[in-house]
Amino acid sequence: MSRPPATFWASRPVTLLLSVPVGAALWAAFPDLAWWPLGLVAVALLHLALRRDHAGWNFLVGLVAGLVFFVPHLYWAYVATALVPWFALSLLAALGPAVFSAAWTWTRRLPWVRDRAWAHVLAFATLWTAVEEWRSEVPFGGFPWGRMAWSVAAAPTGRAAWLGGTPLVSFLVAGAGVLLALAVGRAVAAARDPRARRGHLVAAAAGAVVAAVGVVGPTWLPLPTAGDEQAVANPPATSAVEAPDRSVFVDAGTGAQQAGVLRVGAVQGNVSEPGLGSFYNRAEVLNNHLDGTRAIADDTDTRAARDEPEPGVDVVLWPENGSDLDPQVARDVARALDAASERVEAPILVGAQEFPETGGRYNVLLLWQDGQGVISRYAKQRPAPFAEYIPMRSVARLFTDQVDRVTTDMFAATNPPIIELPSPRLGRTVRLGTAICFEVAYDDILRDAVRRGAEVLVVPTNNASFGVTPQSAQQLQMTRLQAIANGRATVQISTVGISGVVAPDGTLVARTGLFTADHLSAELPLRTSWTPAVAAGHWPAWTLSAGGGLLTLAGLATSLRRRRAA
Repeated sequence: MSRPPATFWASRPVTLLLSVPVGAALWAAFPDLAWWPLGLVAVALLHLALRRDHAGWNFLVGLVAGLVFFVPHLYWAYVATALVPWFALSLLAALGPAVFSAAWTWTRRLPWVRDRAWAHVLAFATLWTAVEEWRSEVPFGGFPWGRMAWSVAAAPTGRAAWLGGTPLVSFLVAGAGVLLALAVGRAVAAARDPRARRGHLVAAAAGAVVAAVGVVGPTWLPLPTAGDEQAVANPPATSAVEAPDRSVFVDAGTGAQQAGVLRVGAVQGNVSEPGLGSFYNRAEVLNNHLDGTRAIADDTDTRAARDEPEPGVDVVLWPENGSDLDPQVARDVARALDAASERVEAPILVGAQEFPETGGRYNVLLLWQDGQGVISRYAKQRPAPFAEYIPMRSVARLFTDQVDRVTTDMFAATNPPIIELPSPRLGRTVRLGTAICFEVAYDDILRDAVRRGAEVLVVPTNNASFGVTPQSAQQLQMTRLQAIANGRATVQISTVGISGVVAPDGTLVARTGLFTADHLSAELPLRTSWTPAVAAGHWPAWTLSAGGGLLTLAGLATSLRRRRAA
């Protein structure tokens, strides 16, 4: 195959310059701006920027686009650490678009990809999703932040997670983006070639229609819904007139229940100094969450005074590190939790740290019942590398002394992501699926919880170290998409915000502000059926990952044969 003509749009300066709006559009598609259609624009621009038939050059174009996206997208890493860790993380993540760009250069050399528009689109979307899957697994367990799917959690396309999980959503967005690029190309060709105008316009219209179906079509998927979920204002109302009454239960789509309704309270205790994190405010953080629990008990009293039937809650949810002092060891913390649990007449799911005598530590959720102590427990399965444990510590220290902030490495647990909650009101035990903080970005953890019988999902997180950045809003996007993929009502509860309640169809029905003390009470539908995404398990990700690998290898083999022939 001969090199494409060195037109203006395929010149080196132009393709490199195009990488900047590619990254900028991707950044704007995610929170804070969350202008999700710009994700499609970013893919279309990237397709245009990769017109040169040179894998090395396109790797550079993809790398620059990735850096323009990830450096501001991951700015919260700088707030939490320092310049070097922030840039290192951004560079590592930017290798994803770079690898995709080089692999796409080889893949499109395959004759059937080059000559057939439908194969061109399918190959591009498959390879894009495959690279996302690869970087979600390696190195050190991967880093799924910034996957295209997360940007459309609130868009119609995000509803496709019910059918095929996060991989299918990314596939649809990437496919729609390249269809948009091809449609625009055909429209331009129609303007330049009047003799073939009709054919070009028909092709452009067909591409635009198929792209629209991919983006909007998931609207008609039969997601579990009561049909009357009320989306909360985003950001939430702050005036006294519009502020919600916290003594009222938020309805998270209870009409979609299959096994009853769970009543939960959730406490966002807050810290007084944004950016320092809860580890610097141990006693304050604990006391703030105890105060929030008492506020939920007061709400129960208010509902009882209104003669509401069953005014209490079945469980109170605290965030990750809601108590950094282990109540199993610290007797004063245990007594405080006993008093709070007795006051609210419900067990409390407490985020804490365990330090075994053999060394190391665990990040745990402890279900605490007054008079009994811990009655169920979950420990984090995927600690964050370079944040909760330091791989290759001696090597990493050569680049930054920030590694010394992690004095005790966190262990990865092997327990199932389940909390067993006894509910006297329901007369049975309810299984809560759990993922702690960054674990919400990994599809397999919450899917495993649902396959083990989880009827609702809980995502405790600690965002105190990230300051006033979009990190928590980005995480809430992931929580919403996981609620859709698993068909479960989900609660994200944070130390400082953003906390939120999500219906099984992904509707955000309640949320808090950032760095405010707040609490929520919600009624969650308990569901037992599996979504198609849960039933499919790993297969969508495996299929697309393998497809991307085969396309890359086949394209590389074609390139080598061409080189030998030349």
